Parts: sequence; C-alpha cells; structure tokens
Amino acid sequence: MIATAMEKAEILIEALPYIKDFYGRKVVIKYGGAAMTEPHLRQKVMQDIVLMHYVGMRPIVVHGGGPEINRLLERLNIPSEFVNGLRVTDAAVMEVVEMVLGGKVNKEIVAGLNASGGKAIGLSGKDGNLIEAGPIDDSGQLGYVGEVRRINPQIIDTVIENGYIPVIAPIGIDDKQQTYNINADLVAAAIAVTIQADKLVLLTDVPGLLRDPSDSSSLISVLKVSDVPRLVDEGVIAGGMIPKVNCCVQAVTGGVGRTHIIDGRVPHSILLEIFTREGIGTMVVNG
Repeated sequence: MIATAMEKAEILIEALPYIKDFYGRKVVIKYGGAAMTEPHLRQKVMQDIVLMHYVGMRPIVVHGGGPEINRLLERLNIPSEFVNGLRVTDAAVMEVVEMVLGGKVNKEIVAGLNASGGKAIGLSGKDGNLIEAGPIDDSGQLGYVGEVRRINPQIIDTVIENGYIPVIAPIGIDDKQQTYNINADLVAAAIAVTIQADKLVLLTDVPGLLRDPSDSSSLISVLKVSDVPRLVDEGVIAGGMIPKVNCCVQAVTGGVGRTHIIDGRVPHSILLEIFTREGIGTMVVNG
C-alpha cells in the first residue's frame, strides 16, 4: 500500500526525537555481509547513510570485503587458508587484500554514496597514519594478520568537518611500514572508542543474537555486558557471533553510547534501528 502524504508526515514526526537526539553525533557503521554484496540492498544502505548525513548525523563507514578477496585470490590461483576464522595472510595474499579493500571495494562504496547524493572520501589505515597495527599472532602462523595498536583520528575529524563521509578500509601499518590485514569489526570498535561515537552499528546476515538460532522470534533485543559470560557458557553466544559481541562489549565498555547488531538483509535496516521506537536487532549496553 502506498503511504499517503499524511502518513509520510506522521513517519517524519515519529523520527523527529531521534533526529534531534543524534544531531551532530558520530555513528560508526561496520558495513559487510549481504548488504554489501546484493545490489538492491547496497543501494538501500547508501541511501540510509546519506540521509543520516543530511539530517545532521556524522556517519563513519568501516567495511570488510572477504568475498571479493576470495574471488580475486581464486582467479590468481592463490589458495585461501583460515585459522580460527582468520585468513592466513602471507606477502602475496596481503598484496591482494590491499588491492581489493583499499582499492576496488573502498572506491565502490565511495562511488555509491556519491551517486546517492552524498559526499564521501575513501581512506585506509595508511592515510594520516590512521590505524597503527601490529601482528595479532607473534608466532607468525597467521602472517600479516594484524590487530589495532592505536587509532589516530585526526584525518577522520578533518574529513567530517569538511562535510564528507569517511569510508575506511581495515588496513593497518606499523612503524616499519609493514601493512596488516585487520578484521573490520575490530577496526570499527577501535575507531568508535577512540572518537567516542554515540553508536556502533554492525551490519550482519542474521536478525541479531537469537536465544535459539532456529527461531527468529527468540531475538534478544537488549543484551547487557554482564550477561555475556553466562550466555557464552550456555552456548547462546557461539560461532561467528562471539567476535561480534566481543566488539560490542569492547565499544560500550570503552565509552561508546550503544552498540547494535542488526540484519543488513532487511532494507533500510539502519534507519529502522536509529529512527524508530521499535528498532531491530540486538542492542548491547553497559550494565
């Protein structure tokens, strides 16, 4: 059913308190999953982010790109190997990762935001020494898989202050100019803490944290940090949800207002989470 003009006005009025609350506030969005690979969903995300920008919010986008990396490695006949969910990254793989994340994927997102009426600038952790990194595993088993050692947010502040949306590839660098491949969730959480963002939003391919993975109605809408250890022991937080919840915990305990794990397969999921009473997904809060 097509909304009438009055219904559209009512929707805008419902959103007004949220627009007011978040005017001028920074929101870090970790962009990945189906919302990044499905063209119709990608367009919706671009529109959401541009709308946030023009109603006065300050979105910062951090993206992944695993499927694109896999495709190029396969074309180059370079085998993919994973240890505990992390891509083993030797020099050849690191070169591909940087080309894909810092080049192809990053610039496609920038172009999408620009085409939706926004103004975006692509960055990697090398720009302005944004992400200082080191090896996540000193044994060398994982190669150039990195962890964040320090975020230098000056370049982010400069981009935002000049009216642009920063789009950040999760590539770090150390003091010897070595490049590292870093999990995008970890980068998003570290940036959110450093800039003291009001929200961190993780786009995923699940409805949120489910008490029963086979039952979408068992969604845990609000997750307290104090409940996380118990839910891990019970197996409710398991598999790929563990690192996402850990990132949210890191963010809220580091001073970020609230964090959200939402389903990027739902069109306009970001707007539904931020600008409606109901919201979607799981909100992780301190307590």
